Amino acid sequence: MSPQPQAAVGAPLSRVDGRLKVTGQAKYAADHEPEGPGGVVHAVVVDSSAGRGRITGIDSSAAEAQAGVLKVISHRNAPKLPYGPNPGSLNLPGERLRVFQDDQVHFHGQPVAVVVATTLEAAQHAASLVRVDYDAERPVTDLADGTAAGEPRTYARGGAEAALQSAAVRLEMTYRLARTHHNAMELHATVAQWDGDRLTLWDKSQWVASPRDELAANFGIPAASIRVISPFVGGAFGNAARAWPHITIAALAAREVGRPVKLVLSRRQLYFGVGYRPSYEYKVRLGSDRSGRLTAMTHDLRAETATYETFAERGVISPGQMLYTTPNVSQTHQPVRLDVNSPTPMRGPGYSSAAFAVESAMDELAAELGIDPIELRQRNEPDNDQSSGRPFSTRRLRECYTVGARAFGWNRRDPRPRSTRDGDWLIGTGMATAVYDTLRAPGQARVRLDADGSALIESSTSDMGPGTYTSMTQVAADALGLAVRNVTFRLGDTAMPTAPLHGGSLTMASVGSTVQDGCDKLRQQAVQLAVEDSRSPLYGVDAEDVVVRGGRLHVTNNPARGETYRQLLTRNNRPYLEAMGSWTPAQSRSSMYAYGAVFAEVAVDARLGLVRVRRMLGVYDAGRIISPKLADSQAIGAMTGGIGAALLEHTVTDPRDGRIVNANLADYLVPVNADVPDLKAIYVDGRDDEADPLGVKGLGEVVLVGVAPAIANAVFHATGRRVRELPITAESLL
Repeated sequence: MSPQPQAAVGAPLSRVDGRLKVTGQAKYAADHEPEGPGGVVHAVVVDSSAGRGRITGIDSSAAEAQAGVLKVISHRNAPKLPYGPNPGSLNLPGERLRVFQDDQVHFHGQPVAVVVATTLEAAQHAASLVRVDYDAERPVTDLADGTAAGEPRTYARGGAEAALQSAAVRLEMTYRLARTHHNAMELHATVAQWDGDRLTLWDKSQWVASPRDELAANFGIPAASIRVISPFVGGAFGNAARAWPHITIAALAAREVGRPVKLVLSRRQLYFGVGYRPSYEYKVRLGSDRSGRLTAMTHDLRAETATYETFAERGVISPGQMLYTTPNVSQTHQPVRLDVNSPTPMRGPGYSSAAFAVESAMDELAAELGIDPIELRQRNEPDNDQSSGRPFSTRRLRECYTVGARAFGWNRRDPRPRSTRDGDWLIGTGMATAVYDTLRAPGQARVRLDADGSALIESSTSDMGPGTYTSMTQVAADALGLAVRNVTFRLGDTAMPTAPLHGGSLTMASVGSTVQDGCDKLRQQAVQLAVEDSRSPLYGVDAEDVVVRGGRLHVTNNPARGETYRQLLTRNNRPYLEAMGSWTPAQSRSSMYAYGAVFAEVAVDARLGLVRVRRMLGVYDAGRIISPKLADSQAIGAMTGGIGAALLEHTVTDPRDGRIVNANLADYLVPVNADVPDLKAIYVDGRDDEADPLGVKGLGEVVLVGVAPAIANAVFHATGRRVRELPITAESLL
């Protein structure tokens, strides 16, 4: 079969939805105002001021007396909900939080009531008047004081303890990572409207099936009775994947007052109303020979989780198992119960936390032995995945090191710590390896080609920022042989064909492959129609010799012989052609990961301890790059997020009541323009055709993974002081 020409994929296309966003025409969850009797009303959540205990009384009389207040709902008057099982969801082991079903308080900020009023201002004021009394206990909020949440996850190969004892070089370190929050621009919002027993939800969601299935289980109604719509998401980074309690509250309030209800969490409420990246204590012991070849490594992790659910990040143990050649490995991963709300995946989940410990430890070993950090990693580069024995589908990590070192100017680096100055600034460079597994999942996409030569593709996937609208349009345009302007991609609606979670860097591989499959099927339909139509100039041509370019079908080696989609469909009285695309990943015998090498240069004020990142470079083995412009957007955004994790972001909790002290963007610091230096990304050439038909491996997660350790290693090189706790503050360097 003649290969279909590629014009859109690989081109630096601007976002097809960009104009809608910059002109304010893109409608996010809170922008929706569904019509209904009396119009939309507003709900404001009252959250607990106790960090642990039980509610002994609620006085809502002052709130209910306010003009415009329709109802105050709490456990005193809320209907009992079935909260049935939801096995296909993102719910965690344990018992999910059941809103307004009892008097128990599990964490500071837990929803204890909701006020519904005709205006937002009335609801906010009335919520401030609700008085709640508690039998409060002092909460446990520190990892050192928590209790184990069941048995730890463990892994072992070889004999790590014996190998450590006999190792020529032994190091032992403990690393700590603070809790961090997603802090996307868009607040979490839900608009709920009932029509009899049918519910429509406009929601901020990375996976519209998630709130649909959760509400079906919570209310005991069929999932088919619920429609969730989420065409635009203003950033999420992982915390809009799961259906959080406020979604159930919005639906419950709408049913109770018989009107559409809009519920928007405040910025403060995002720090406890949805999840976060948990804090970690990560102990590493490693052994090597004098040449730096690892002989043993142990990893002992403790991470925070809630008392009512258990969150244990899948990816946090993977780098220690497969990133480097290590014959003897042992791991324990122990979630620790605290009086907090449940954590959730955050960009680069698990892998980024592990990378700080593993990559800092490798840098410490390099310094101990006087070996270049890149050379040390290359000496420990494995031939296969030692955790499974499987070959790598592709692994171009050595190329990432080589390309990155050359582009960054690594050879100009004086390896001695504290050896380079620029006035009062100590200058240092560091690097780290990044890794994230290539995830894939089944999906579907509906493709329609209209007689005017335009195409519409639909899938219930999401776009929280990476550019799903654009990248899917590019794939569809090439597969159909159309110009990008003639292709429309729609997403974010449970009425559309099913799609997997938009997260874990699996969307391009999974949804992209379904889109290509559907478009290939439709193009082949059109070609078959033409070659069997005696009135077509393509009549009698072998279908495999026909390609489509610019909406015109023609013989591969004779472009003059052909016709347009429009001509073909019009002549055959076909208003449209339609096909359903689907793709299910095959079981692979290979180990599939995306990789990267991250380089950073920092300046540290020798007197004040202030750290400034001067430049960063990431070199990535992410398979085929569908859109270089979108890829750069992902990489630069992730590096910016990594700067925040390394130097700025952390959650401060008052141990007396569990209150998050800095639950706002004035006190919880995130990078601003002044913190973001020269950032650059390079992508090594190569596809991974074993992973998926598009040859992609995933990019959005791996680009964050190595950033914090690269900065931390650069800080050590600048100052000679090893900081093993994130974020790195001025106090830790004085």
